[in-house]
Amino acid sequence: MTREDRSPPGPASVVDAAIQSRHSMRAYLPDPVNRATIEEILGIAARAPSGTNTQPWKVHVLTGAALQRLSTEILAIYADPERLAQHTDEYAYYPLKWTEPYLGRRRKVGWDLYGLLNIGRADKEKIVAQNARNYRFFDAPVGLIFSIDRIMAQGSWLDYGMFLQNIMVAARARGLDTCPQAAFIQFHTLIRSQLGIAEDHAIVCGMALGYADMSRVENTLVTEREPLENFVRFLDV
Repeated sequence: MTREDRSPPGPASVVDAAIQSRHSMRAYLPDPVNRATIEEILGIAARAPSGTNTQPWKVHVLTGAALQRLSTEILAIYADPERLAQHTDEYAYYPLKWTEPYLGRRRKVGWDLYGLLNIGRADKEKIVAQNARNYRFFDAPVGLIFSIDRIMAQGSWLDYGMFLQNIMVAARARGLDTCPQAAFIQFHTLIRSQLGIAEDHAIVCGMALGYADMSRVENTLVTEREPLENFVRFLDV
C-alpha cells in the first residue's frame, strides 16, 4: 500500500470544522432527530479505538415519553433537599480538592455562563434553576445515557472518552449539537432502575443531542483554550 492509498477521504478542513465548531449547547429547538440519523452517528462513533477492541460502551437513547419520564423523576428529587441528599455521585468525576490552574478555569466558565444569563453570584434560586435544566437535557429532543460494565478498568474509561468525542464530532458534521453532562451521575440509582440497566453497569454520563436554538444567549458561550506552548513539549534531542 502506498502513501497515496491512505490519503484522507476529503479535505482536512471538513474534519477540523466539525471539531472547532463543536461546543456545549445548553438550549435546543424542539425539532426531532430521526432514528436513522441517531443510528448513523452512533455507528460512526463506534469506530473509536479501544484496547484489544473491547468496545466497552453501552448507549441508552431516550426520546419522547421516555425522556420526559426520566427528567420528571430526577427534577422531583432535585427540588427536594432531603431526597437529594440521599443521592451521591456514581464516581468522582472532579477532584476532591481543586488547585490552580483548574480551579480558575472552572470558575471562569461558570461565571461566563451566568453572566450571559444575567445571573449574579447571590442569585441562588436562578443558579439552582439553571442547573436543573441539565435534567431536562436542556430541552433537547434526544437524551443519551452512557453506561459501562464495572469490571472494566481505567483504560476502558479512556477508550470511552474517545467514543463520546466521536459522537459529538459526528453530530456536528450533520448539523446537530450536543452537551455532554456529568450531572446525571448523581442519579445513577434512579437511572438504572428506570432504564432497566443492570447494577453491574456504572453510569458514565448523559448527553443532550439536537438542533441548538441559536436565539438563546447561553449558546453563544465558547470556552477558551490554552495556547499550544502551555501544554505541549517538543523533544528532538
